[in-house]
Order: sequence, then C-alpha cells, then structure tokens
Amino acid sequence: MSITSVGIVGAGTMGSGIAINVAQSGLSVYLSDLSEESLDRAKSSATKFFNRAADKGRISQDQADEALGRITTGTDLNPLGQCDLVIEAVFEDLDIKLETFRKLSAIARDDTILATNTSCLKVSDIAEAVKDPGLFIGTHYFSPAQLNPLVEVIKGEKTRDEVVEKVLEFCKKTSKKPLLCRDQNGFAVNRFFCPYTNEAVRCVDEGLASPEQLDTIAQSVLGTAFGPFAVMNIVKPQVNLHAIRHLEPLGPYYQAADGMIRVGDAGENWSLGEAEAASPETTRTVGNRLRGSVFFTILQALDEQVAEPAAFDMGAQQALRFEQPPCQTMDSLGKEAVEELVRPLCEIYNTPMPRSLDRVGGLVL
Repeated sequence: MSITSVGIVGAGTMGSGIAINVAQSGLSVYLSDLSEESLDRAKSSATKFFNRAADKGRISQDQADEALGRITTGTDLNPLGQCDLVIEAVFEDLDIKLETFRKLSAIARDDTILATNTSCLKVSDIAEAVKDPGLFIGTHYFSPAQLNPLVEVIKGEKTRDEVVEKVLEFCKKTSKKPLLCRDQNGFAVNRFFCPYTNEAVRCVDEGLASPEQLDTIAQSVLGTAFGPFAVMNIVKPQVNLHAIRHLEPLGPYYQAADGMIRVGDAGENWSLGEAEAASPETTRTVGNRLRGSVFFTILQALDEQVAEPAAFDMGAQQALRFEQPPCQTMDSLGKEAVEELVRPLCEIYNTPMPRSLDRVGGLVL
C-alpha cells in the first residue's frame, strides 16, 4: 500500500515547509503542534505560498485553493494515528524527540510509518522510543522544505527494507530527490558541510583571511552559490554549532573551532561587509584548506559506507548548490593531488589516511 495520508508534528519553519510540499503534491496532510499560534503562522505561510504560485501563473487559483484545503491543523495528536506516514519536525533535542515518539507510538496504527526529520541525531537512538523500530526511518528535509529538492532517507539499524522502499517512493511522488544513506553522525550532507564551515572558521581564527574573503574564496574554488559564513548566517551559527557538536564523537578533526563556539553560543550572526581582495597566496592556502576539508570528510564517510560517491555529489549540488561536485572533482584531480590536500589534516589531527583515497580516479567517473 502506498502512502496517501501524511501527518506532521511540529509547525515550525521545517514542519510547515514539509506540509506545503506534501499538499502541493496532491496528498492530504494533518499538521499538529502544541501552539495554536504556530499553527496559524504555518497556515498563513501555506496561503501565501499557494497564492503567490497562482499569481505567477504556475498554478490556477482553483488549484491553489485545493492544495491549501488539503492541509488541516490541530493541537490534538490523535488524528496522526490514522496517517500512513507521520513525520516529526520538532526541536533538535533527543529527549524532546523521544517523548514525541513515545506518544506517537501509542496512538499510531500497526502499519503507520514513523519518521524523524533530525539533521544530526542518530535515527537508531530515537527509534528506541517506538514499539516497532522496523517501521521507523529518518527523512531529513533541507530548508526551505517546500522548495529544496533533497531529502536524506536514513535507514536505522532495524528499519525494514519495505519501509525504505515506501518512503523512497513517497519522496519521488512529492517531487523530492531521495539520498539513501547509512545512520551515521551527520548522515551524508552535514558530514562534510559542517566540518567545511568549521574549517572556514579555523582559518579566520588563525588570521589567514576575513570571513568575507573566505566566502569569496569558497565561491571561487568550490563553485558554491554562497560562502560558508553567508550560509551560516542563513541557518544560524547557533544551529550550525549544534550540528557540529554532534559530529565530535567522530574524532579530533570534528571538534568545534573556537570562533564557532564563541559566535554560536552567543546566538550571534557573523558580521559580513565588503571583502578586500585576498592575495593569490591567501586564496591558494585557504582554498586548499577548504577543499581538503570537504575531501577528507567525504573520504572518511566513504570508508564507513555512509553513502555512494554519486549520492554525496547529488547532496552537494541539490542541497548546497555546489557547482563542482566533490567526488567528481576528486576524480578529475587524481589521487596524488587529493592526497596532497588531505595529508596535512591527517598529520595535524593524527588520523590515518582514508582508505577510499585509493578509489579516487574512479569514484564516479
């Protein structure tokens, strides 16, 4: 049986974005939250989204009204129990998520698939709160969920294969590009994106360049639409720091930089102004550091079989708008050049060279 009815817990930015995506795909969705005010904001956001689409001629006004009518809201959790799929989108805190799923597990049908939208917590840790971990899975949407095409689909230790297949089918039905990955810290995209932002902050901490120069260099050497500091200001440094801290068990390289802790814990944004042109030497040094970070962390993730090389490239392109896919770029550079970029990190952080370096040259080509 395919998924036709969807429930969402949490009417914040992410939950409301997922609801819009589901509704515009022709499926009914019940959006639940403890706050009537949050539900009102979510409904208002959906109304603006669909009316804007109608105003621009993408859909008719009747279609906009129909899509909006497919979203119902309420503070009562019980209607979620009759949904084919329930996606949790509450605050990124393990205890809060565990309590949410204890409640959902108590009211869900025996065949209801329960999914978490966590961006950094391990799916299998959250699965401990449900009565049937085989029906539990991770669906990590990227912001804005109503527009960003990527969804990481994370199979927990006990997730059944048929559940994975149903969720992959659901993603495609709702015009998403699913990236299947293993349940490991950071999954696929944050596994290299968060260390990349952290490395950028280290470069600033060391006085190599300003945040503005780092952003310009990143756009040049990685082909990113926005530099790391501009992106951190969009997602908020505090949120980024929270995700980085969940990667720290992976080893010394993943420890949060001093500047990241200072700005993130203060709840501040990075101050960005006009960038003075960096010298060729600075551009080369910082560019090598940023590329080395991306390559090093992806190669380590490939060692752990987190995802396939093509999946990392899709994540970089779809979620982060990298014009230069990292695995494809490594293949183009060749093993020797990639090793030259990665070796300094291995030496500084006393970490073995990733075994997947031997695959470079044939990762995706």
